[in-house]
Amino acid sequence: MDELLLHRLLVDVSKGDCDPDEAVRRLRHLPFADLGFARVDHHRVLRQGFAEAVYGPGKSPEQCASIVVELLRAASGPVLLTRADADQTAAARRAVAAASGAAADPGAAGYGEAVVTPTGALSTVAWRRAPERPGRVLVLTAGTADLPVADECRAVLDAYGFSPSLLADCGVAGVHRLLASVDELQNADAVVVVAGMEGALASLVGGITAAPVVAVPTSVGYGASLEGVTALLAMLASCAAGVTVVGIDNGYGAACAVARLLR
Repeated sequence: MDELLLHRLLVDVSKGDCDPDEAVRRLRHLPFADLGFARVDHHRVLRQGFAEAVYGPGKSPEQCASIVVELLRAASGPVLLTRADADQTAAARRAVAAASGAAADPGAAGYGEAVVTPTGALSTVAWRRAPERPGRVLVLTAGTADLPVADECRAVLDAYGFSPSLLADCGVAGVHRLLASVDELQNADAVVVVAGMEGALASLVGGITAAPVVAVPTSVGYGASLEGVTALLAMLASCAAGVTVVGIDNGYGAACAVARLLR
């Protein structure tokens, strides 16, 4: 239950449109719902401003579907299924279609159509995009191979109501490609830099723009890149003050960081 649904419930009780016993029944699931294999955190949206996301790897298609439907049932905002394979995506979409229009709580928003964004071999699936939010967000990649992580970031930002722009393949091996977009960097409200190899792009961008910079190291690169560890350490050791760094390949986390920064 998010702030909107909680407010509606309290208004309905005050007007006599909802019986207090019914309100108690609906609030009983506010902290979390126990599905047996998962305890779905319904209180998170009240604490953090957005609901928990469903992380696909390690879960069965049926588990993904059940959690997605439970999240949609209990809140009115965006619901995300990340790193989902084809079977998980299909199962979740079938379950949402079957449950659509049959929300347990009166007044709950419709479930809406799924927006599926391929992120390499997997996908990010989003239901119920948030209202448009102000803020010019720019997502940069060092190379084309970094696009799956950037696409995950962009899909999450879009679900949260932003309209991020993409600058792809701007790595330091051809720095003139980045310098051609200096105006965009300087006019941005937040910048996400997605880079593997040696991860130098984050420091370069951090020295050009005054906007908050969130750096995402990727596992892209040859042997000495150590599956993203080299880029991670380089970004953490950046001489550009104030660069924020998330975990390797964590496009989702970068998007959440931007959403918090621009809240």
